[in-house]
Amino acid sequence: KTNKPHNANDFQLSQNYPNPFNPATTIEFAVPYQSDVELVVYNTMGQKIKTLVKGPRNHGEYKIRWNGENDRGVKVSSGIYIYQLRVGSMIDSRKMIFIR
Repeated sequence: KTNKPHNANDFQLSQNYPNPFNPATTIEFAVPYQSDVELVVYNTMGQKIKTLVKGPRNHGEYKIRWNGENDRGVKVSSGIYIYQLRVGSMIDSRKMIFIR
């Protein structure tokens, strides 16, 4: 089940699915207006693990898959990760669980 934005003007970050996941998960988000967008995965100590999206995006809905690898292409260890969406000055984040 996915949480679709009520309309295209909503800023929204949906819960990833499946969660917990292995080997991959999908993250959906909505951008309310053309803006620089950043979607980053962090570990629970706040260290950046993987940058999934960085750069300008038009308004609309997006789906991003993450395969559990860090920026160097190495599989992360099992545990809780936080993904954070930044659109302009708006920020939202959610937790996800990776199980190896």
